[in-house]
Amino acid sequence: MTPLVLIPGMMCDARMWGLTADALPHVVHALPIGADSIDALATAVLHGAPPRFALAGLSMGGIVAMEVVRQAPGRVDRLALLDTNPLAESPTVQARRTPQIARVLAGNLAAVIRDEMKPLYLADTPHRAEILDLCMDMALSLGPGVFADQSRALATRPDQTASLAAYPGPALVLMGEQDRLCPRSRHDLMHALMPQSRLVVIDGAGHLPTLEKPLETTAALRRWLEE
Repeated sequence: MTPLVLIPGMMCDARMWGLTADALPHVVHALPIGADSIDALATAVLHGAPPRFALAGLSMGGIVAMEVVRQAPGRVDRLALLDTNPLAESPTVQARRTPQIARVLAGNLAAVIRDEMKPLYLADTPHRAEILDLCMDMALSLGPGVFADQSRALATRPDQTASLAAYPGPALVLMGEQDRLCPRSRHDLMHALMPQSRLVVIDGAGHLPTLEKPLETTAALRRWLEE
C-alpha cells in the first residue's frame, strides 16, 4: 500500500493525529519545523518522503501539503486537506504576527498559547480540557524558536488555489463543523477547486477533529485511502 505522510498543524507534533494515525497503515510523520518559509518546509517534507505517497495535512500542515503538491504533484498519489486554508494570509493576521513572536521570544510562549490560540481550537466536547492540555504540551515541547519560524512561514505563505485546481488525484477536504480558525467558506473553495474531491464536515468538532472526533475522522480518511 502507498505510504501515508501526515503533517500536523502549528505547534503540534505527531500526537495531534491521535488514534487516527494508529488506525491507518504505513504512516510517515513529517513535522513542519526547521525553516521559516512554507517553500522550505515543503522541500524538507519531500526530501524525507517516499518516492510516491498519499499526503494529509491539518491546518498549517495542510498549507505545507499544498506547497508539496505545487512542487512535486507527480509524487502525491492522493491529497487530504483538513481544517486548513488555501489563501495567502490576510494583512490583518499578518499584523498580529510580529508582536506575538516578540512575546513568545521574550519567554511568554505558554501565555500566548493559552490566551490567544487555545481558545479558538476546539468545540465544546467532553474531552476538551484533556485535548487542550495536550496542545499545550506539544507547543512547549517544540519551543519558542519553532513558534517564530512557523509564524513567519504562515505570514509569507503563497496563495495555492492554482495548485489545487491543477491537482488531478483523489482528494478529501475535511473540517470540524465548529472550526473558528478555518471557516467553511475556505473548505467550500478547496472542494470547488478540486471537483473530484469529497467534502466531509465533522459534527461536534472544531479545529482538531483528529482529537475531538477521531473515529469519524479516521473513517473519512480510510475511505479516501481506499478510493
